[in-house]
Amino acid sequence: MAPSTPRTRAAAALRMKQIALDNQSRMIRRLRVQLATERRGQRNNWLEKANVECHQKFQARIQAAEDTIQEQHLIIEALVEEKASLLQTNQGLQEENGAPYPFDDEWEEEPEEDPEEEELEDIPKGKGEIDDE
Repeated sequence: MAPSTPRTRAAAALRMKQIALDNQSRMIRRLRVQLATERRGQRNNWLEKANVECHQKFQARIQAAEDTIQEQHLIIEALVEEKASLLQTNQGLQEENGAPYPFDDEWEEEPEEDPEEEELEDIPKGKGEIDDE
């Protein structure tokens, strides 16, 4: 029995070392998974921040465009009012001077010609073939 005791102790020691290595391997795998999860989380956080920043920039651009459109609309309204005022002033001056009105509010439009009629030409039969020579 004496010779088997050292073998048993050696086997037990090896088994203990194997268990310790297995535990360390599991711990390393868990830490790697945890690290990968944290990296994904950080990358996702970074992406979310970038998305928020882009969204804010686009919102600012949209707001600036809407402001510009509103300003242009106000300018157009002012120009229309100014035009109406100038027309009234012009008509008043013409009435005072007894001159005929050069412009009417009702415009006469010329009848539009059919554009298809202009483009179509009568091609005699046999004259429209392409000569390959």
